[in-house]
Amino acid sequence: MKEYNRILVTAALPYANGPLHIGHLAGCYIPSDIYVRYQRARKRNILFVGGSDEHGVPITIRALKEGVTPQQIVDKYHASIKQSFADLGISFDIYSRTSNPVHHQTAADFFKNLYDKGLFEEKETEQYFDEKANVFLADRYITGTCPVCGNPNAYGDQCEKCGSSLSPDQLINPHSSLSDAIPVKRKTKHWYFPLQHYEAWLKEWVLEEHKEWKNNVYGQCKSWLDNGLQSRAMTRDSNWGIKVPLPDAEGKVLYVWFDAPIGYISATKELTDKWADYWCKEDTKLVHFIGKDNIVFHCIIFPAMLKAHGGFVLPDNVPANEFLNIEGEKVSTSRNWAVWANEYVQDFPGCEDVLRYVLCANLPEAKDNDFTWKDFQERNNSELVAIFGNFVNRAFVLMHKLCGGKVPPLHNGIIDQKDKQLIEDIGAAKGKITQSIEEYRFREALFEVIDLARKGNKYMQEKEPWIKAKLVNEGGTTGEAAQKEIDNCLHLSLQLTANLAILIHPFLPGTARKMLHLMKVVDKMLEWENAGSLNLLRVGYSLRAPELLFRKIEDAEITAQVEKLRTNATKPAAIAEEKQPEPVKAIQIKPEIVYDDFAKLDLKVATILAAEKVEKADKLLKLEVDLGFEKRTIVSGIALHFTPEEIVGKQVVVVTNLAPRKMRGIESNGMILMAEDKTGKLHFINPENAIEPGAGVS
Repeated sequence: MKEYNRILVTAALPYANGPLHIGHLAGCYIPSDIYVRYQRARKRNILFVGGSDEHGVPITIRALKEGVTPQQIVDKYHASIKQSFADLGISFDIYSRTSNPVHHQTAADFFKNLYDKGLFEEKETEQYFDEKANVFLADRYITGTCPVCGNPNAYGDQCEKCGSSLSPDQLINPHSSLSDAIPVKRKTKHWYFPLQHYEAWLKEWVLEEHKEWKNNVYGQCKSWLDNGLQSRAMTRDSNWGIKVPLPDAEGKVLYVWFDAPIGYISATKELTDKWADYWCKEDTKLVHFIGKDNIVFHCIIFPAMLKAHGGFVLPDNVPANEFLNIEGEKVSTSRNWAVWANEYVQDFPGCEDVLRYVLCANLPEAKDNDFTWKDFQERNNSELVAIFGNFVNRAFVLMHKLCGGKVPPLHNGIIDQKDKQLIEDIGAAKGKITQSIEEYRFREALFEVIDLARKGNKYMQEKEPWIKAKLVNEGGTTGEAAQKEIDNCLHLSLQLTANLAILIHPFLPGTARKMLHLMKVVDKMLEWENAGSLNLLRVGYSLRAPELLFRKIEDAEITAQVEKLRTNATKPAAIAEEKQPEPVKAIQIKPEIVYDDFAKLDLKVATILAAEKVEKADKLLKLEVDLGFEKRTIVSGIALHFTPEEIVGKQVVVVTNLAPRKMRGIESNGMILMAEDKTGKLHFINPENAIEPGAGVS
């Protein structure tokens, strides 16, 4: 195997024409971040570059729909995408953009290099033109009726209803989406890159030298190469993009798929003066993380461009993923059928690692996979909470309860078979996870981490230190022996916890940091060489009190997300907007009162003892509350916001001197005070700390 002195990782440049969704994350950004964090933990020389793709037809279409300039669009969505990456822990060394001057210069220089070598073919062809708007039309600017399914809103390159690939000539009644005019054909000149000249070299380089590439990548490349390559236009008629650096190219820009991959080079230039070390030295390992729709561009077109230019390294691997569907349907930004990253962060604050976990567990590594909100809940509750989080929490709780909050010693003389098996499992896990990540099998690697935590739970359950604690209390020789067994169990459990922090870090960086905080250790412990060690936590070292790593996700949260997904999909917006702050409602102030009016109210703290639904009344709950001096029945219209089970034990403020009122045949003796947020959801007004029932509120 070839030895490398540096690694350069790129992740596909997302179009800056809309926010980031989970299909993007599962396609290439979660896998690339896992790989990069792992390589950093191994202290390897690695750079991770990315950026927004800010040219091309989708940008101009979006600007047209919003009635703004393309620059305003890319400024808006570049900031949104960059923030989403930061929120979800995608740890780029640089996240750049193709509108930056350094990129314009780099791409123009690259084109001029090929032009000066005489490698382009100049061709004059007929393309569709909008006489009303006075512009040539890209395929996406032409709409009409799909000849396959009859969809009246098909595009000139694809029908998004039936999925058929189309050309403008196939559309029935085509018209311009700019002016609604019927397009005509006019002659225009462009510069074509002759891919067929590199076909023999590509067959050798891809099909013979890279048989280790993933089947989906290798297979798609082979299909293209077997069908024969043709010249491909590398320029377009447009006013938005990188201007073709030739004197006779007015109104021409570089084709976005010529320009975009060069963005990896220009981003590296921005990052470091030593950029050429990463792009031009043969001992660099270049890895492109992409989705399957970008395979041809990264495995055939861009390598051919690099070969033609000369002096650049070629990709060592291109681990492309398939597509991630949502609730059984293909992601569609035009139908708003997507889970948007920025909205997820708002809806599930503090649960960023949960999304990373679920997406990694469902990565479409070999075939399309499916994201469902129910699976999201189950994986969180039954794997993160019940397995990983449960083991760590038990280890800390028992360490504080049975070992005085300090790491106990390991008594080598009484190590039994269960101890030996756990020690063996810890050592073996590192090797399995290492190999899986090196070979881009991230789902498999994550499974090994969770399985190690599962083995930790089984070990602790079999050792039963809480049972042995009873013998310790009896004292004597038996008590001393029992304490040593407890020490061994918790010593190994805590060393396993430290190992889990190292192994989970590439996948769930926020969780690993929480674990470091609990163990009172520094980031250096996360270095990969430490994995497998049983000396990560020093004997006698005091650790912090336990804190839950993950919270349980409730049914109501999942129901809300499914309803939101289906409701949003009915909206006509072409691409989901970023969440905008809702306009502040005009606050209605009731007529002024004097203090004596307020003083008539008798407000007291009460504790809810029991709750049940009122028959044939969707909104009503029957509550029994303890006011300290008496118990009362109150009927409250909160059933749409709370289940009976979740409010028992809550403390509330009650208006106690209202006249009794019958509701559904039940006499209600009081009123609970609630607050309503801007979404209409109700919230309890309760004291910050528990207080005796019957306490007055003033």
